[in-house]
Amino acid sequence: MIASLTGSVTAVTLSSVVLEVSGVGYLVSVAPKHALELSVGSEAKLYTALVVREDAFQLFGFSDQRELELFDLLRSVTGVGPKSALSVVGSVGPDEIANAVAHEDDALFRRVSGIGPKTAKLITVTLAGKLQATSSAVGADLVSALLGLGFTEASAREALRAAVGESDAEKLRSALALLASSKSGHK
Repeated sequence: MIASLTGSVTAVTLSSVVLEVSGVGYLVSVAPKHALELSVGSEAKLYTALVVREDAFQLFGFSDQRELELFDLLRSVTGVGPKSALSVVGSVGPDEIANAVAHEDDALFRRVSGIGPKTAKLITVTLAGKLQATSSAVGADLVSALLGLGFTEASAREALRAAVGESDAEKLRSALALLASSKSGHK
């Protein structure tokens, strides 16, 4: 398994990049938004998924680990192949995906090229339980804010996982309310 590649960009198209690592050029499929961020001659790190098929080995690259995890989750949905999963991750941000799944809003996925209404609905249903751990990962900034207020890291993370709210500010308020009511998180 090739988990990541770091090297020099030698070629870029809207759908792929060639990354030279120790004299070997790896052709990696990327989302158009990611390809636009890369330029020939620059150094880049890609988190990768290797998809093995009967007729090909294909690398898919992402700018961060969270996108890679979402890609893998999307591929677990029946009817979503690697190219469709790349389209979703490349078109829609991780937070938007998490919100769409949490609110069972399949319209977001229907807007992605290659995703029909049935597949869009299947994505929201299939990822409902799985996506929470990946997409609702507690932000380091929110944990730091609670640590600065004197709470332990364990209690801060637990409160943030249980917190409700769309924005970071709402989650922080909710976590503070939970911590204040329990009073067990203070040092």
